[in-house]
Amino acid sequence: QVQLVESGGGLVQPGGSLGLSCAASGSIFSMYVLGWYRQAPGKQRELVATITNGGSTNYSDSVKGRFTISRDNAKNTVYLRMNDLKPEDTAVYICNARRPRYTYNYWGQGTQVTVSS
Repeated sequence: QVQLVESGGGLVQPGGSLGLSCAASGSIFSMYVLGWYRQAPGKQRELVATITNGGSTNYSDSVKGRFTISRDNAKNTVYLRMNDLKPEDTAVYICNARRPRYTYNYWGQGTQVTVSS
């Protein structure tokens, strides 16, 4: 199994920046596609960004140009740098790990990000 633990959430003003980390344990981290999702109260969970085991990244249109996903396989950690935060970015941010060609899909417990004045 893979266990994921997020950290770095908090309260930030609009236009501010915040960095999230997700530490993994239990398996070979470098073999997984990693992603960040978010879920606001009363809304569906949505994709924020993904990064493949080859380093290819994809972003949702709502965060493209503002957020950056990265990974450090040696540290078993995936990061999300969030710049120019907007109130609509307020959500629980959840780390995901998925192994290609396997039925493995793991989720963290999430970390709260609140963007407010």
